[in-house]
Amino acid sequence: MENSTQTEPKANKIIPKGEPVIIIEHLYKSFGKNVVLKDFNLTVKAEENVVVLGKSGAGKSVLIKCIIGLLKPDKGKILVFGNNIPELSADELDKVRTKIGFLFQANALYDSMTVRENLEFPLRRHWIGLKQKEIDKMVLEALDNVGLKNTVDMLPVELSGGMLKRIALARTLILKPEIILYDEPTTGLDPVTAREIDNLILKLQKKYHTSSIVISHDMNCVKSIADRVVLLLDGVCYTEGTYDELAQSKDEKINQFFES
Repeated sequence: MENSTQTEPKANKIIPKGEPVIIIEHLYKSFGKNVVLKDFNLTVKAEENVVVLGKSGAGKSVLIKCIIGLLKPDKGKILVFGNNIPELSADELDKVRTKIGFLFQANALYDSMTVRENLEFPLRRHWIGLKQKEIDKMVLEALDNVGLKNTVDMLPVELSGGMLKRIALARTLILKPEIILYDEPTTGLDPVTAREIDNLILKLQKKYHTSSIVISHDMNCVKSIADRVVLLLDGVCYTEGTYDELAQSKDEKINQFFES
C-alpha cells in the first residue's frame, strides 16, 4: 500500500469551524435479514463533538465502522472531506484515514509491544520517511498530551484500564487527525477515571480543533462532552439536539435515555 509522504504530519485545518466535515446521506446497512441502518442521515461540522446515543445493538458501532471504511454500506453516501468513503480505492481510503483517528472500545493496543512501539506503529506505516529522532519527539509529545510520558517503555499489561485508554488516545492523536471517532471511550472505567477521560477529550478537542463522533452509553460522558446528541433508533436518526433539549423532551422514546 502506498505511503504518501516523508515528513511529519501536520494538522491541515482547511475547513472553517462550523462547515461540514462528514455528511452521511440515506445510509443503509443490513446483515442478512437484520436491518441495522435504514435511511440514516447525519452531518458533522468542523470542531463539533457529536454523541450518537442508542440502545445496545442499535447500530452505533456499525455506523462509525462504515465511516472509517471497515464496513461497506449496502447503499448511501458517506462524504468525509468531500470523499465518498464507499467508492474509494484501498490507496485512496488509506490516505483519508490518516486524517481520521479511531479510538476502539477495547483500545486495540498490541500486547507484545511497548507503549513506544504501539505509538510508533501508525507513524512507520504512514510516514516511512521520518527519522528516529522525529519519531521519538512525536511519541513523547503524544504521551505528554495524555500525561503519561513515564510509561513510554512499559508494556500494556503493566498499565491500568484508565492508563490503557489514555495510551490508546495518544496513539489515535499521533497522526494529528482532523476527525476522531470514539467507540465507548469510558466503558469499563470507574467514575473518577471516566471523568478524567471526558476532560481529556475536551482538552484535546480544544488544542487540536478536532471534530468528533462519540458512541457512548455513559450519560455523564454524553452530558460532559456533547455539543450535539443524535439518537439512533430503529436504524434512523430519530432526533438530535443539545443534551438539555433532549433531556427535557416529553417523547417517551427520547426520555427513556435520560431517566435517572
